[in-house]
Amino acid sequence: MSYPSDLKYTKEHEWIKADGSSATVGITNYAQESLGDIVFVELPKPGSEITAGKTFGTVESVKAVSDLFAPASGTVTEVNGDLATAPEKINKDANGTWMLKMTLKNAAELNSLLSAADYEKFVSEEGGH
Repeated sequence: MSYPSDLKYTKEHEWIKADGSSATVGITNYAQESLGDIVFVELPKPGSEITAGKTFGTVESVKAVSDLFAPASGTVTEVNGDLATAPEKINKDANGTWMLKMTLKNAAELNSLLSAADYEKFVSEEGGH
């Protein structure tokens, strides 16, 4: 599995794509494969403040409920409303299905995240793909 190089990754299996002070967040293909069929996604409301490394929501699959961890700090500007009725979109295209959009508080936080190559190495060491 290759991971898009224009994204940054966390060890908790979230991805973030920054565009200036705005960013889009989702979960990785490795995460959705580990979870299995996703049946529900709980996300914060627009206007919520999220903090890097802290929980911002959950993903529920037929196997388990997993916390979502913010890859960066900032304010949620939009959530993907499609996921309320079609959470399986994440299973179909995890890297292309965003969960939330945010305004970054400090874009330098992204410097501590994993590159695509580093993330790929991380998941292969975890026994991934």
